[in-house]
Amino acid sequence: MEINEKVQEAIDGFKLPGELNECVVYGNGHINDTYRLTYEIPNGTKRYILQRMSKSIFKDPVGLMENIGGVTSWLRKKIIANGGDPERETLTIVKSQENLPYFRDSKGEYWRVYLFIEGATSYDAVKDDNDFYQSAVSFGHFQRLLADYPAETLHETIKDFHNTPDRLEKFKKAVREDVCGRAASVQKEINFILEREELTHALYDLQQEGKLPLRVTHNDTKLNNIMIDDETGKGICVIELDTVMPGLAAHDFGDSVRFGASTAAEDEKDLSKVSCDLHLFEVYAKGFIEGCGGALTDLEIETLPLGAILMTFENGIRFLTDYLEGDHYFKIHREGHNLDRCRTQLTLVKDMQEKLPQMNEIIKKYQ
Repeated sequence: MEINEKVQEAIDGFKLPGELNECVVYGNGHINDTYRLTYEIPNGTKRYILQRMSKSIFKDPVGLMENIGGVTSWLRKKIIANGGDPERETLTIVKSQENLPYFRDSKGEYWRVYLFIEGATSYDAVKDDNDFYQSAVSFGHFQRLLADYPAETLHETIKDFHNTPDRLEKFKKAVREDVCGRAASVQKEINFILEREELTHALYDLQQEGKLPLRVTHNDTKLNNIMIDDETGKGICVIELDTVMPGLAAHDFGDSVRFGASTAAEDEKDLSKVSCDLHLFEVYAKGFIEGCGGALTDLEIETLPLGAILMTFENGIRFLTDYLEGDHYFKIHREGHNLDRCRTQLTLVKDMQEKLPQMNEIIKKYQ
């Protein structure tokens, strides 16, 4: 088993009993480097997830781990009180040799280790209604369990992450500067975004006016950030908590819908395949509202469809901004990958705007 030097240094930085017999690259996330470690222990094996946190994205990895530590500790108490299994229903942080929730290596990179959740799987795409429904219930349940957590005490791990007006200003700057000379070839996409500038203020202004409360939000609520139990088919754990910070419930709902209710992959080149599946939208809306268990206000529930449109629009803006700036944020796997991602999002925005009346009616059924 060959392990490169930086990974070995990170492994040595943690308290992991037993003998390491496997270290493999794990998952397909856009941001962090992730490995699964398998250790032989006296009565079997034990597995862990090792991750290098991206310093280029997360400028304050210590604050990030404080957020995760605070939220998972809170969740553990609630899970235990409800008679659940905290080692399967929330992330378990493994301490470093220095008894910290992270390890800083000789190059200044930050690493962390979680206990691997056995007997559960995360899926990259909706394979049936139950998977999507279970993810909705799980993210809604996450909202309910953290409804009384002091959201304002969390660090903002990525400044202005869902400040959509700010995202638009950064996009405009990228268009003006055009450092890669790409703007002329994407004028159609640029115009689509600029024509919908007013949309960027929709939720932001309601929050600024105090009409929508700040919540502890996950901010990356894709299906693959839920572990689904292999035996029961039920969602058991919300993972990838790097972007947990203060936000709006509609952000979490919206990001799930833009990813899971789309009829095509996030980077589909054939835009004729891209639309919002209203059946899947209803599946998710039902599960999310049930999972929240009354924790949301009436206005929060009413703005959920708008959250779906806005999060799709915001991601389209982010993908095109990254493309214009040279693809420095999201990992790409081919030339023009971020442009493909942008185009699917903007196509989905147009479809969702046309279907907004039906989406509103669906929400009213479960309110």
